[in-house]
Amino acid sequence: MFRRFDRAGALFIGLLFVSFLLATFDVRSEGSGVGAVLRDGTQSLFAPIQRLATSVTRPVVGFIDGIADIASLRDENDRLQDRVRELETLIQDAEGLQRRLEELEKINDLEPPGEVPAITARIWSNGTSGFDHVRFIDRGSRDGVVKGHPVVDEDGLVGRIDVVGDNWARVRLITDPLVGVGVRDRATNETGWISGQGTRPLKLEMFSAGEEVSAGDLIVTDGSRFPPDIPVGVVLVSAKSEAGFSLVTEVEPFISTSRLDFVKVLVGWSPLDAAVDGDETP
Repeated sequence: MFRRFDRAGALFIGLLFVSFLLATFDVRSEGSGVGAVLRDGTQSLFAPIQRLATSVTRPVVGFIDGIADIASLRDENDRLQDRVRELETLIQDAEGLQRRLEELEKINDLEPPGEVPAITARIWSNGTSGFDHVRFIDRGSRDGVVKGHPVVDEDGLVGRIDVVGDNWARVRLITDPLVGVGVRDRATNETGWISGQGTRPLKLEMFSAGEEVSAGDLIVTDGSRFPPDIPVGVVLVSAKSEAGFSLVTEVEPFISTSRLDFVKVLVGWSPLDAAVDGDETP
């Protein structure tokens, strides 16, 4: 037991002595001693390990930074796409307002036939279904609108007022089978009758036509129920009357019912025969 203690104690004392000598020698040599040598050796030993660790960790750090950049770019891209959609909506709204302004200018510049007094109205509603060939306008009896008044736009004849409220009225379009219009072929001066056929072209009948009507002939109102010379449409197919039969063909109307917006009501025209068309039923 004492031998073990003697050996351990001697080894411990010896290590302390050697440490003291090394420390003293290192201080006296002003940084060029064994300690400096050991430090330099340690640095030389660990420098490659440090470089290896740096070369391994740098791509990992770069990858993590790249993921963060991608996420940031995605957020920025989403923000820009939202902004683009907002700008597209603004552009569409501006284009819509521009079209309405142009239509309003056209309708205001429209000279009613025969200088008949007219008021401008805007269509605010269609019929309850696609089979209802009617439109509702924002003018009514307070504005001097009465049943039977003709309605036109910059393209030509639109229809006729058939129901009137205080500040609104209903327009029955010329495409409605209930509406009939006395017309004249500008090329031949022959008169006839136009009736609506829904989504199909208008039907033209001439009961005593002496001349053939040709495709492309301009058809206008004859002045019987509507003011004269309002454009209605053009003949689609040439036709002539046969013995004992009336001339029958079709006319493409000038108005586009899907694009109606602003119209003029000819309040100065006296609708004496408003009920003849049979379109007085609400």
